[in-house]
Amino acid sequence: MSVAPPSALPTTAVVLAAGFGTRMKSALPKTLHPIAGRPMLRHLLATCEAVFDRIIVVVGPGMDAVRKLAAPHPCVEQTERLGTAHAALQAASQFGDGDVAVLYADNPLISEATLRALLARRQSGAGLALLAMRPAEPARYGRVIGREDNVERIVEFKDATAAEREVGLCNAGVLCAPAADMARWLAAVHNTNAAGEYYLTDLVGLARADGQRVAAVLGAEEELRGINSRAELAVAEATVQQSLRRRAMDAGVTMTAPDTVFLCADTSFGQDISIAPNVIFGPGVTIESNVEIRAFSHLEGCLVRSGAIIGPFARLRPGADIGEDAHVGNFVEVKAATLGRGAKANHLAYIGDATIGARTNVGAGTITCNYDGFAKHRTTIGDDVFVGSNSTLVAPVEIGTGAFVTAGSVITDDVEPDAMAFGRARQDARPGRAAAFRAARRKSKD
Repeated sequence: MSVAPPSALPTTAVVLAAGFGTRMKSALPKTLHPIAGRPMLRHLLATCEAVFDRIIVVVGPGMDAVRKLAAPHPCVEQTERLGTAHAALQAASQFGDGDVAVLYADNPLISEATLRALLARRQSGAGLALLAMRPAEPARYGRVIGREDNVERIVEFKDATAAEREVGLCNAGVLCAPAADMARWLAAVHNTNAAGEYYLTDLVGLARADGQRVAAVLGAEEELRGINSRAELAVAEATVQQSLRRRAMDAGVTMTAPDTVFLCADTSFGQDISIAPNVIFGPGVTIESNVEIRAFSHLEGCLVRSGAIIGPFARLRPGADIGEDAHVGNFVEVKAATLGRGAKANHLAYIGDATIGARTNVGAGTITCNYDGFAKHRTTIGDDVFVGSNSTLVAPVEIGTGAFVTAGSVITDDVEPDAMAFGRARQDARPGRAAAFRAARRKSKD
């Protein structure tokens, strides 16, 4: 694709995000539904931020969550949902003087290259530029009639003739024009149609009536198709996951079974990382180099430092910071906790709101009791500590460097460095009592 030449005037993207999204069958606005852990709207905004000088988001009444997500970009409100042209018109006072592109928040996967190509086509002589695609199944998309470099009109599928429905070039909805023309054409759109709405596609006819050439930029179906249902959301998720996996592997990540690994848009990897099957990454995960992540692990909001081994069946929750060469093994959960270099929690443990020192070993069945029903409390464990299996550490508590906590202990008080702590009941074995107990029980059944 060609690259847009530099323009002296600032470019503006108008993102339409006022729709109900009724086909999603959700109380959540459609644009807030996530793809790869990031809301649809933020996917599109991130791309627009790399291409346009200004962004304006059109929202509907009561869409405070969408406004918050759009920040710091300004929002304008479409108080009545009267169609796409009417929605874009609400932003006309903020168009500025450069080119304006109108995009849809439910079309979140448009690439930076495609948007730059759209600006380039507009600035190379087209009065109005639009995005188009050739989907494998054109279905009910509007058809683009004419040539790519000279579009005559856009006809909706329901209004198309049999011959027009055979046309493979389909409308992707995005338009770009100089600000003054865009505002004037939007104001001239009528709602004389079956739905009584003001359609953005009518700008093609208005531009041609003004003697302007209309040209299309062809993009891939994977990035231009809209998302209007849960099924289409799942298709988009699969597309993004495939791209993220490929990008990770190209950057030095080994995936044994890539199709079983699920990433987030912001997952960050170093080099020489090994990921086993069935691993899930939530938002906010950074993995440094030379890390092994074993099967069936779930990570979110965490940092895993170089040389660490995670899993299998490990869960790292937000605030987990796993130190260099540390081990978090099977059925271990870590939350808001730091594990020092070389620390190990190899199986069946919960480490929450804690600081674990370097080379410390946390035995199987150990938990930090961090919540008293009202507030969270912290456990601090020094370097080179041994915590025996099935220990309960009742926070707030501090265990000093080099201390030894015996297996099965309940620790409620601080433990001094190099001390050995016993926090368990005294064992009492009574000879012969088991046999007597069984005899008594058998007699009671006679």
